[in-house]
Parts: sequence; structure tokens; C-alpha cells
Amino acid sequence: MSETFDKTRDFKSLGLRDSVLKGIEKMGFEHPSDIQAELIPVILSGKDVIGQAKTGTGKTAAFSLPLLHAVEKNAPMSALILTPTRELATQITSEIDQLGEFTPIKATCIIGGESMRKQKKSVEDGAQIIVGTPGRIMDLYGRKQIHFNNLKFAVLDEVDRMLDIGFRDDIKNILSKIKNEHQTVFVSATMDAAIERLARTFMQEDAEKVTTISGSLTVEMVDQKYIHVQPWDKRRLLMHILKNEKPEMTVVFCKTKATVHKITQYLRDKKVGVREIHGDLRQTKRNRVMDSMRKGHVDVLVASDLAARGLDVEHITHVINYDLPEDPEIYVHRIGRTARAGRRGFAWSFVTPEQGQLLTNIEILSGAHIEKLDYDGFEPGPVPKDVREQQEREDRIQRQREADKVRTGPRSLDGLSEDQLSAMFPGGKIPSGAGNKRSGGRLRSKRRR
Repeated sequence: MSETFDKTRDFKSLGLRDSVLKGIEKMGFEHPSDIQAELIPVILSGKDVIGQAKTGTGKTAAFSLPLLHAVEKNAPMSALILTPTRELATQITSEIDQLGEFTPIKATCIIGGESMRKQKKSVEDGAQIIVGTPGRIMDLYGRKQIHFNNLKFAVLDEVDRMLDIGFRDDIKNILSKIKNEHQTVFVSATMDAAIERLARTFMQEDAEKVTTISGSLTVEMVDQKYIHVQPWDKRRLLMHILKNEKPEMTVVFCKTKATVHKITQYLRDKKVGVREIHGDLRQTKRNRVMDSMRKGHVDVLVASDLAARGLDVEHITHVINYDLPEDPEIYVHRIGRTARAGRRGFAWSFVTPEQGQLLTNIEILSGAHIEKLDYDGFEPGPVPKDVREQQEREDRIQRQREADKVRTGPRSLDGLSEDQLSAMFPGGKIPSGAGNKRSGGRLRSKRRR
């Protein structure tokens, strides 16, 4: 916990107004986290800033508290916060409303899948902070239902994702429409040099960078392990862990929506209290799933990487990487769903025999050594018939290739047995070198003598 909170300071020392401090106190926060202690004063100073901190260390409050302090109550649409996912936008809006309970400042959530009419009304009611996803923000801007005339603050959360290829054009489009002077704040847990260079093109030249990351990108309170498993044993291993660990709440991450659905159905058949979340679910259903989790009505959530960012729910004790992600940065965001704000958590990854290099890549990026866990009591199952038949086919193909090599002859005769040589040269005369004549061709060598 020492790596998360700055116990030498309190929130009052950061310069926040009393109405904001009152909301912080009601939420039970005593000391700022490291990123909050470092980032809040820089934002309050008015400088553009890039903030980088580990997942689960309070980045949302680090940029939300200064907005609640600085935004004027009679200036609607003064701040814009952009996020890559609807769930993250919803989470940020909820946190701002809680922190700002004793202020006149309100936030509204502008995301796809929700009623545009209700969102338009919430803006018309005078919300000072707009939180949203790029697509819906552009929709309402194009309809002239929101404007940027009063905008004083532009915040990009998870800026690494926001400036990747998928969102880059939308972000450029939105930021280019902010004509008045404003402050820019970009935050993320992961940010390589290329993304930082791109981010700075949207900022003032003297933009400051605040980072509280040293060594590992993941917090020490996460117990990271990997379990070696064959692909066909994954489902049984998952059920074995859930049965024996009895975790309070588990998030199981899968690579595809199809796998999410299959694993959810498998666990449901085993009488596990399970829900699923992925991009094909309607927003209303996604909201119900998230609400059920916050109320503690869900034991296991099976998710695609949609939920790797923005899933901030208390009491998530375990994260299981059912499928190891190809992108190491996704791993960092996945396991950040547990061990939030200093709590202890467990992040266990299923690693198949061919994924050793993938695991190494994750260790290199995250700066963490992930130890092997030999899980007691789990017995691997037999090789499935289709897998066994495939292996036999591959073995036959390999044997055939080796036989073809012997028949056609290798380029070198070294290492061949006398029987093999006799089979290749029935007359018994084995050539000792290349012939001294070309085979009838008239082409001359181009090499100069």
C-alpha cells in the first residue's frame, strides 16, 4: 500500500476548495494517492500535463477533483472528458457526481447505445462537464446539440488507446474544433514514446509530464502467476480454481466474444453465478451487468477486453486471463481491475505450451516477473480425439518429408549411411565432387577473371 498513497500529505494541502474536500471526506478518502498528490497541483496551475500512473491508483480523481474545483457553475459545457469505452465514461461520470456532491458542478455522460434525447436534455439542463466517447460526442456536435464555445478543459483518459489508429482521426477532429484557449490533460497507465510524441502535438510546448511509475507497470498488491495448461484443459482448470479458491468476485478475460459466450454458458451449466459482457451486448444490458456487479450480485464476470478499461468495481479479488492477450499493454489494464486503491488481488494467466514468448513479452513491458503456479489437485485430461488425429496427421506429413529427402538426396552426402548411399547410387560409383562440364548449356559465367 505504501507505493499507492502519499501519507505525508492530505487533500487540503493540494489547494482544493472546501466543497470539494467535503465530497472527498464523505467518500472516505484520507490521503491522496501518489498520482493525485503529483497531478492535482499541476492541473490547478493551469499547465497542460501528461499523467502516467499504474492502474488502480486513482487517476480518475486526479483529474476530476481539479475540474470540480476550477469549473464555473454558470458555464455549461466547460470541460470535456473523452474515453475509449462506454463503461469507462459511465464510471467517470458516476465518480465525478459523488466527489462533487457538495458543489454546484454536474457531469453528463454522452455515449452510444443510450437515448440521444435524454443526453441532449442533460446538456440543456446546464451540465458543466461532458464525459463521453468520441463517436457520440461528434454526433451531438454535428447536430449542434453540444458546442465547445465555453470549453476550458479537454481531458483524454487512457490516452494510449485514444491516440491509437482506431480513435486517432476522431480525436484530431474533436480537438481541432476547440478554438478558444483551453487546458489539455492526458492520462494513462501505459504510454510509449511514439504515443507521447503524438500527444504533445495537441498540447502547449511547455506541457509537463507527471509520472509515478517506477519499475513495474503493475502494483505490488497484485499477486501475478501463470499456470501452464493445454488448450483443451482450460475450462476444467477454470472451474477447479473457482471451486477451490472461492473468490469473492472474479473477472475472466477472453480474447473473442465467441469464447466469452461459450465460457459463460459452461459456468452457468455448472451452477456458477456468472454474467458476460462484450461489444455485441446492447448498452442497456451492459449497464445492468455493471449494476449487478456493483451490488455484489455477480460471482464471475466473463469479459472481452471491452471491460479491461473502465471496470472499477470493489471486491474484484481475482482476474483470470483465460486467453493471454497478444498486446502486453492489454495485460496491464486487465490485471488492474483487481488490487484497486491498495487492496490485495490475484491475477493468474493460463499459458499454453506455444505461448512462452508471449508471456516473456508481457514480463518485459510490465517490468514484473510472473512466477509459475503449479495448481494443486488439478489433473490434466486426455488429449481430445480431434487433437490426437491432427497430431498424427502432422507426424505422417513429417515422416513423408523425411522419406522424400532420402529419395531425392540431400545437397551434401555427409552423414549418410552406406545403405543410403548404395540406394542412391546403384552402380556403386559415388561421385567425389562436382562434374567438370556443364550439362550441355551454352551460357557463360558473367564473373570477370
